[in-house]
Amino acid sequence: MSKQRSGNFFEDFHLGQRFAHATPRTLGLADQSLYIALTGSRACLHSADTTAQALGFARRPIEDLLVFNTAFGKTVPDISLNAVANLGYAELRFLEPVFDGDTLGVESEVIGLKENANRRSGVVYVRSSARNQHGREVLGWVRWVMVHKRDAAAACGEPVLPSLAAHVAPDALALQVFGEQVASAPRVTGCSDQYEDYAVGERIDHPAAMTLNDSDHSLATRLYQNTAKAHFDAATMARSPMQRRLVYGGHVMSICKALAYDGFENLLSILAIHGGRHVAPTFAGDTLRCATQVVECLDFEGAPVGALRLRMVGAKNVEATEQIRFTAPSEPPDPHTVLDLDLTVALPKKRIHRQHP
Repeated sequence: MSKQRSGNFFEDFHLGQRFAHATPRTLGLADQSLYIALTGSRACLHSADTTAQALGFARRPIEDLLVFNTAFGKTVPDISLNAVANLGYAELRFLEPVFDGDTLGVESEVIGLKENANRRSGVVYVRSSARNQHGREVLGWVRWVMVHKRDAAAACGEPVLPSLAAHVAPDALALQVFGEQVASAPRVTGCSDQYEDYAVGERIDHPAAMTLNDSDHSLATRLYQNTAKAHFDAATMARSPMQRRLVYGGHVMSICKALAYDGFENLLSILAIHGGRHVAPTFAGDTLRCATQVVECLDFEGAPVGALRLRMVGAKNVEATEQIRFTAPSEPPDPHTVLDLDLTVALPKKRIHRQHP
């Protein structure tokens, strides 16, 4: 049996194929600290044990996108080692907090395949699930990725496109992890903006920007144990149409969420990512900015948190955040846009509305 680990090419995948991805990963506070160093995250729930305890948790959970990027990294050797690019996400749900010492194992199933017209690559759709050491699912998602073919002439079957939900249903959001103590978040952050202070249609231009460099994005991708050639192999990428290494899209998501702290200081966690596109590639040397628009406000009766559905747009190399454009679906994307994310987040309420008998 060959010990050559060349990864799967598009023609190696088939519908219903399952993968139990290798090497479970235990996450710890050192991972969280390194994640903060690489992203600048200031998320209140994930920054201090004292804060987490004041908000009703025994200790601080690991940051949600660190959990996602780590689980995603487990899938790369089987799914996207030979990727051209990761294209999008759907039905991503954060189901249970992950804490220091928890171990993640990840499995995936191929749910769709479509060869590209140029016959040199195709798009693979996979549904993945991460479970902790107790066998409980903590995270589930669908993604689609463009993968090179080994042989452009290789025959491929008819395209099969999966039917995906347009959004994660409100009753599928994991609100049960939050208790009434989350109301104390403003005392920790020094910011009074809570769920009731946001309105549909409101736009928040986050003031900070971050320039990515080769060492930071390389180290981040190693932290996530993402081995995709597109992020590491400069010699191979120099021969590609991109001509240089790509910054991993999940790390771009992490940077944008960190930049969005100013304006969402009391954001507790991401509950779901309904959809998302990496609209254009990001490279070392690019400077990222982020703007967010409130799409929907979900008030759950009796719950200590409300949920905001947001459209988060990341752009590169714009002089000011105000220049970021929220283009309509019928419009071509703005050339500066690199990320367009549809997500729902939890914020504490000022008042808990209860049903009266």
